[in-house]
Amino acid sequence: MLDQSNAITSNLHVRKRMTIQKSTRRIILLVFLIASFVGAYLAWQPIKGMFFQAVPNELNDTFVCIPTGASFEEVVSILKKGKFIRDEVNFRWLAEQMNYKKDKMRAGRFEVKPGWTNRQLIQHLRSGAQTPVKLVLNTERLPEEVAGKAARFIEADSLSILQLFRDQQFLKQYNLNDATLMSIFIPNTYELFWNTDAKAFFARMAKEHDAFWAKDERQQKAANLGLNEAQVYTLASIVERETNANSEKPTIAGVYLNRLRIDMKLQADPTCVFATRDFATRRVTQYHTTFDSPYNTYMYKGLPPGPISMASIPRLDAVLNREKHNYLYFCAKPDDSGTHAFAETFAAHKVNADRFQAYVKLRGK
Repeated sequence: MLDQSNAITSNLHVRKRMTIQKSTRRIILLVFLIASFVGAYLAWQPIKGMFFQAVPNELNDTFVCIPTGASFEEVVSILKKGKFIRDEVNFRWLAEQMNYKKDKMRAGRFEVKPGWTNRQLIQHLRSGAQTPVKLVLNTERLPEEVAGKAARFIEADSLSILQLFRDQQFLKQYNLNDATLMSIFIPNTYELFWNTDAKAFFARMAKEHDAFWAKDERQQKAANLGLNEAQVYTLASIVERETNANSEKPTIAGVYLNRLRIDMKLQADPTCVFATRDFATRRVTQYHTTFDSPYNTYMYKGLPPGPISMASIPRLDAVLNREKHNYLYFCAKPDDSGTHAFAETFAAHKVNADRFQAYVKLRGK
């Protein structure tokens, strides 16, 4: 009986060892399979990111804007919202491997090509190769309009730009004040990076201003007129708003310079419109000419304190290269040409003015 009991015990031990061995082999096999799967997955990620399309072929907008100071999670959210990525898992994995993920991500406006892989997308965003925006400044009247226009194209919002425009200490650095601020802006098309802040925008405008005045002997021409750059700009802004006929703008510039020379009031209608901010008016009335403001050149001699709008390059050059003549007066011609009749004396001007008034009365305007 004892031998039989020992045999049974021995068989149990053998079976137990076999069970443990089987379990061990199963665990080893499972670990091997998991390791193989993980290895295959890790090996697949770079292949997938390199060779498989991640950016859709059709994009609503091919440009993505990443704000200054954005986190990696914010960038992923922006890319997902713009539908620039289809495989977020692969994008995140590659971003880690390619050292793209940072505490503060590279900001800017980037053009994304349809059909790119995640690797191509990350390489482009990481390189910082921005696509510039084109900011067009024409003849905005007020600083608020300039701020609003710029904010449509760059990261800085209109409030931050406008606050800078009103910072007197900042303006002093550029020899400007509230009145002369607009003279810093030379109307043109400018290429800027989207992530431009308010100060960088202003610095660029100042650089363009200085470059403009350094060309074509403009500084010397202004000095020959007895005016500084801001004063030339102010007069050019008046000429800008006085007529749409480009051919006669040097002539009108000459009229105003003649009036300044003899200390005669400019009596420029556009300055009264600016003083009242009645920009929708079609005709200047007594209300405009008697409105008390340093910008009202019917009331005060000399140039107004500053520009009444932005002045275009052709108008600035019209002042610097004004037509030399003896005209002191001008009024609209009695026709629909939009041009003016010029006169050297008030008597001759009165004849021209009476003709125009008769024409207006006849037309019932």
